[in-house]
Amino acid sequence: MLRRLLVKNYVLIDSLDIEFPEGLVIITGQTGAGKSILLGALNLALGARADVSVIGENGGNCIVEAEFSADLGRSGLRELLEENEIDCPDGILTVRRVVNPTGRSRSFANDSPVPVPVLQALASHLIDIHSQHQTMMLSDKQFRLAALDMYAGNSGLLEEYRDAYSAFVSLRDEVSALEKSLSVAREQKEYVGARLMQLESAALREGELEALEAEQKQLANAEEIKDNLCQAESLFSGVRDGDGPGMDSMLRDAERLLSRVSRFVPRVSALQERLASCRVELDDIFSEVSSINSMTDVSQDRLMQVDERLSLLYGLMQKFSCSDEKSLIEERDRLAAIAGDTSSLEEKLAAKASELDTAEKKVRGLASALHESRTRAASPFAAAIMSSMRFLELPSAVFEAEVRGSGLSDTGSDSVAFLFSSTGKTPSDLSKCASGGEMSRIMLSLKAMMAKFMSMPAMIFDEIDTGVSGSAADKMGSMICEMGKDMQVFAITHLPQVAAKGSAHYLVSKETDPDSSRTVSSIRRLSDEERVLEVARMLSGSVLTDAAIANARVLLS
Repeated sequence: MLRRLLVKNYVLIDSLDIEFPEGLVIITGQTGAGKSILLGALNLALGARADVSVIGENGGNCIVEAEFSADLGRSGLRELLEENEIDCPDGILTVRRVVNPTGRSRSFANDSPVPVPVLQALASHLIDIHSQHQTMMLSDKQFRLAALDMYAGNSGLLEEYRDAYSAFVSLRDEVSALEKSLSVAREQKEYVGARLMQLESAALREGELEALEAEQKQLANAEEIKDNLCQAESLFSGVRDGDGPGMDSMLRDAERLLSRVSRFVPRVSALQERLASCRVELDDIFSEVSSINSMTDVSQDRLMQVDERLSLLYGLMQKFSCSDEKSLIEERDRLAAIAGDTSSLEEKLAAKASELDTAEKKVRGLASALHESRTRAASPFAAAIMSSMRFLELPSAVFEAEVRGSGLSDTGSDSVAFLFSSTGKTPSDLSKCASGGEMSRIMLSLKAMMAKFMSMPAMIFDEIDTGVSGSAADKMGSMICEMGKDMQVFAITHLPQVAAKGSAHYLVSKETDPDSSRTVSSIRRLSDEERVLEVARMLSGSVLTDAAIANARVLLS
């Protein structure tokens, strides 16, 4: 149940901190007094959309806090609290929403920061709010189906079906994607095959481009290279400019002369060794130069081959928008995967199609079970609604719930139509033939029945009695009062017959502050005598008469 509501700086509410009892709580007030504002504040605490429009004229933060006595044994609530690490040892759950002047909000549950969706999930376990226009939900196919499922006790079967349907949809999407890939592969196979042939015939090798560019540069300058290498060889061998000795011969002579001197000058021995080392290094250099010279080929044929190969590679790189031969190899492999044998793709598609077939059979089996359950429940469900309608003074009315087949969806393969006739003749679509007062009474009948199955600890009716008056209004008040015996019920009403049924009565009023000329809304609990006067006002209007007061006392008694 809702134990306490604290509101600060919300629209026309400066500040209020109010507690609520168990049972049927009546909230009244003149039109425009702020009853909807109060409900809006509670909705904000429970996760409704927040923006700067909710902040009052005082500026600063808007704060709304609602304290609930939570039933921790309620299915799903304890798990939700544990999943979000919200401590609730004494069963008291306080949700708070803070909106700053920029429109950004923060949410808390028992002082633990939580995202707004968690607040909304908690709200579904704490309170059910019937807004002024919720009778329009009678035209909503999801609401109709949910009401019948609740009566039929289909929650477990529906959860199993939704898991199976989710798996079925996932497999269906996979199969669709595979079919598309296979279709594309088959369509592109000829085009891709021609492009692939060009790359495969090129016999691409990674690193080839760099080697060819180096070889092309060498071949283009082969004559100059050969000439320089030959001259270097002649310097080593001593055949250049006559028949003089070569470098090796001169170094040997110098080494021999230093050897003689070293007998008399010991330091020369080290110079001799260094000279010997240089001669060995020069021999190795001479050998390398000779080898390179012998391998250097002045071949125009090879140069032409290299140029042709480079031209081919450059052309392929431009055609396939690649920067090097490595990219060309990657493109070749990619095209090979597309143009290759599609048997693996076909095998994968066949396997997934088989899984899809099994999943569809399971889904259709569960959908069939849901259909049978809904069909069995439809007649007693309609009978229960009709019983309440009779009590609410619709003696000739007929109500039917008709289960109709539809395509597979996340709720099964059914839709539910609510058919109605106020005269008992052939019923037709409820939304097209029921008046506003009849819609209100039907909706209350549904809510009363659903409350039993939902085990909801608290419920708010925001003017569910719209369009109803007289003894029918009194009967609606009695039905709401009966619900208040098993749960906390808030009834926002303009009807004295309903207002007189409550165990507690709160008045919402709007006043103008004489100092600031600001209009503010407030709410307070009425005493017994104040309650008599408020019910009398609802009976007679702004001018209270003795007859209205006497009538109010009779109603309240």
